Amino acid sequence: MPYNASEERTPGTAEEMAPAESGSGPETAPRSARPTSPVRIAAAVAVGLVVLQLLMVTLFAWPGARSEPRDLPIAVAGAPAEASALADRLERAHPGAFTVHAVADEAAARARIEDRRDYGAIVLGPAGPRLLTASAASATVAQSLPRYVAAVHEGRPVPVVDVVPAPADDPRGAGLGGAVLPLVMTGMFSGIFLTLFVPRLRLRLAGAALFAALGGLAATGLLQGWVGALSGPYAVDAGAVALLLLAVNLPIIGLAAVLGRPGIVLGAVTMFLIGNPLSGATSAPELLPQPWGTLGRLLPPGAGGNLLRSTAFFDGNGAGGHLVVLGAWIALGAVLSAASGLGLGLGRTRAA
Repeated sequence: MPYNASEERTPGTAEEMAPAESGSGPETAPRSARPTSPVRIAAAVAVGLVVLQLLMVTLFAWPGARSEPRDLPIAVAGAPAEASALADRLERAHPGAFTVHAVADEAAARARIEDRRDYGAIVLGPAGPRLLTASAASATVAQSLPRYVAAVHEGRPVPVVDVVPAPADDPRGAGLGGAVLPLVMTGMFSGIFLTLFVPRLRLRLAGAALFAALGGLAATGLLQGWVGALSGPYAVDAGAVALLLLAVNLPIIGLAAVLGRPGIVLGAVTMFLIGNPLSGATSAPELLPQPWGTLGRLLPPGAGGNLLRSTAFFDGNGAGGHLVVLGAWIALGAVLSAASGLGLGLGRTRAA
């Protein structure tokens, strides 16, 4: 008897035994396999970019539009009764704008400015008040202080002495303030590119350190030798820039090693989208709405910009807190990288 395959066929499931649907057209693809509509993609991209645009405009434009003194530290030198009376007038005229420190004389007021404890000082004397400023600390503050002091001096202008002036080639401090953004961006890009294109974690860390060292030397040479935006010891300023670069790129590498590609996004958002506009590099942290000005000083862009001002113009005075902040971010990146090396990461980023 000839072999008949249909006789030995094993009974199948109900789905196999069910008759096929009639119709000569192609089978309908599963819902999950259907391509997303181009209209939906275009709409999602447009809406997402508008949200990102609103966020960036808010973070970059809003702090500048709301810029005014908030607990700005200044000194008042003179007799205790006169200093107290002037502090009261300042508070009534500008509530919450200043934190006034009473000192005995002009020498003490100058010392506080040079130590980066105060942005300026009002010196009371028989001929009337005089204003001490430090445009190297913040040209914006130095330019606005005479207006606030004149308001409590019956509208009359007061003599101004710039105790720590900005460099002659950059009297408004625009060079240093404008340099923070490209430093942060290149530090961020170095962390991202090293993560994406260097497969070994040790080589990423070595590349981050090499970039920070070379970038610090190159950027400082440009800012100090050609732009004229910095003064002070070249090696010290270069070290400050290198610490800023390392505090930006190393946490991105560590976050990516632990979290995978979402760590890159988190690091970039922290350093660029949040840290840069809140750094106060072009004005002063005390001029930003609070608590955002305080937050900005706890992120690498704000701490790095302030550290560079201290090393460039104030002989390193006031640098301690900023060094601690940058060191903490560098340590965070190192700890996250070590955790990934021990197998504690939630995801690994492959080389592109």
